[in-house]
Amino acid sequence: MPLPAQLTVHGESSRFWSLHAPALATPLAVAAPIIRVDDQDLTLASTALRELPAHELPHGVTERRWMGPVAGRPELSVEFVVRLAPDSPIARFRYVLHSTKPVRLTNDPAGRNALSYLRVSVADLPRATEVRFSSYLKTVHSFALEEVPLPAAHFEAGLSFMGPLLAASDGATSLALAYEHGSQSTNRFVEFRLAADRSVTLAAVKGNYFHGRVVGPGAPYETIWFQLGAVAGDEAALAAAYRDFVLRRLSPNPESRRPHVFYNTWNHQERLKNWHKRPYLAEMTQERMLAEIDVAGRMGVDVFVIDTGWYSKTGDWRVDLSRFPDGLKAVREALDARGMKLGLWFNPTIAALTSEMHAKHRDCIQEWRGVQHPPHAHWEGEPSQGLCLVSRYAEAYAQELIRLVRELGVTYFKWDAIGQEGPHSCDAPGHDHGGPDNSPEERNACYGFEQVRAMAKVVDRVCAECPEAIFDFDITEPGRSVGLAFLAAGKYFLINNGPYHWEYDLPGTTDGNANLFFFPGPARAWICRAPLTYDKWIPSILFLTHYLPDAPADSQLINVVSLMLGQNGIWGDLLSLDAESVARWRRLLDLYKQVRNSVTLASPVRTGPVGGDPEVHEKIAPDGRGLVAIFASTPGTYDYLTHATHLAPALAGTPDVEVVRTLPDGRVHLRATFAAPSARVVFFGATS
Repeated sequence: MPLPAQLTVHGESSRFWSLHAPALATPLAVAAPIIRVDDQDLTLASTALRELPAHELPHGVTERRWMGPVAGRPELSVEFVVRLAPDSPIARFRYVLHSTKPVRLTNDPAGRNALSYLRVSVADLPRATEVRFSSYLKTVHSFALEEVPLPAAHFEAGLSFMGPLLAASDGATSLALAYEHGSQSTNRFVEFRLAADRSVTLAAVKGNYFHGRVVGPGAPYETIWFQLGAVAGDEAALAAAYRDFVLRRLSPNPESRRPHVFYNTWNHQERLKNWHKRPYLAEMTQERMLAEIDVAGRMGVDVFVIDTGWYSKTGDWRVDLSRFPDGLKAVREALDARGMKLGLWFNPTIAALTSEMHAKHRDCIQEWRGVQHPPHAHWEGEPSQGLCLVSRYAEAYAQELIRLVRELGVTYFKWDAIGQEGPHSCDAPGHDHGGPDNSPEERNACYGFEQVRAMAKVVDRVCAECPEAIFDFDITEPGRSVGLAFLAAGKYFLINNGPYHWEYDLPGTTDGNANLFFFPGPARAWICRAPLTYDKWIPSILFLTHYLPDAPADSQLINVVSLMLGQNGIWGDLLSLDAESVARWRRLLDLYKQVRNSVTLASPVRTGPVGGDPEVHEKIAPDGRGLVAIFASTPGTYDYLTHATHLAPALAGTPDVEVVRTLPDGRVHLRATFAAPSARVVFFGATS
């Protein structure tokens, strides 16, 4: 296990604090932030720092704080906040600027943010890699992880990159530096700046503050969070340690990390509209939901999510009594009887024109280029209008969700349609992202920067009152905020529909459905498994992806085995399943649940490309428990030898896969036979 991060706080300009790690030959110095205050660049150094009382957080993390006066500016003080876990090499930290009298954060003469958060040197670590979390790949209509080498020439040329993570290594020691924000990779708010001496500076690009932003009594300036850590070993060892940090120590809301099996009703709603030419909400009824709950319970679902249409109007989020006459009471009772949790769909950025929320927050209406967002029809319901989360509305919305937890028992919140860029964003003056003296462009940039922080604050506010709550942010379309900030509060909803016909330059649809990968069979599962590249650095359990439960049997095997790799979503028309299909799902999900905690902990090992022959995923934790999933598109027999040794007893979960033998070093030889495109799975540590 990696040794914990340790640090020494100095308060100096070039060495505000130092990271200590057994892997590092010398402590790594972290330079102090530099920010422009009242038109002067100010280094937030303090040689009179004093440590404040520590605070123990519920997820096994200790928060330590230091505060001291800023050199040469006695009215200012800098606070350094760091969170450490006894079993993690990653330190999480931020800075807070306080002032006893009003001062202003100001832009440089060119009108740009002047804020350098930190600087470190990677001169002793010759291999550097940018790890991108928010590249949107049109081929799979999904965000995906990319690892991009940073050769020496990039440092010599003084290039910059977005990250949000930098990995540097010499093969024996590896270091990670990251920041917690989020945006599509084409919309940069923060960047790493490289220098010829192999120093790396993390700095603001836009929107990190607005010109004239006042810092004063009761109004501090808090930076985003950063992460820094080092391990003994190569980049793979670093990724494993970082992955464990994200899973167990990043978020104070651990329920979002549990490997529940989720079901969402939206696929049936799509089919109603596109296949049967009926309204999306035609069967959003108590009768239909109770019938689906019965099937979902027999399949082994843990969280039942009712998608859009359960409410009478957005903003107030009251149950539509014309669809659910008892206000979801019967639904809740049916779920409780089967040990399932209730989830509901929300758009946090709109309110119906006749809602109380809209009436009380007219000053929070979103604007774009000086014009309020026009009201629009919303999923066959009452017209709604956009409200800005970077305003006082955010607290009112948080209170609305807390009410729903207490009154309806909802513990899963699916957030959808939260745009960060362009017409879906906000440039209004008078909110918390700039005023009349700032240009619309600057207000919009600050909105984009603050939006994801506002989202995370709402989640943390609700989870502090209701720790069982889970928040899932839908990033199934481009232009949304993807990065580490929201993962510190909740999780992502990665894929439901997938690519559209026009993205593949195909002619118009024949059935009215624009979704290309929408049918049973291996193709949709290829698309859904492609972003499992995240799992090297970020556990796949944080990227909910929905698989189809439909017959035939081989398609069901492909989908249920794919689900087990951690994406854990079912997206179906459950009432179309026959008893044999339901039993098949239940048997395999019961086996998966015996090892799912180990699967969640396990770093991934993949052999073969997605859609290849074979494509093998090994997810086995250090305790020897987990699974091996084998996919093939071409009939044949395929052998696989596990990377892991000293495994728990093996159990073949599907037909036509066998444990051939165990080698002297403890690895297991598996053999899978395919007569058609399908999937095979072997569990380690499960019993039938």
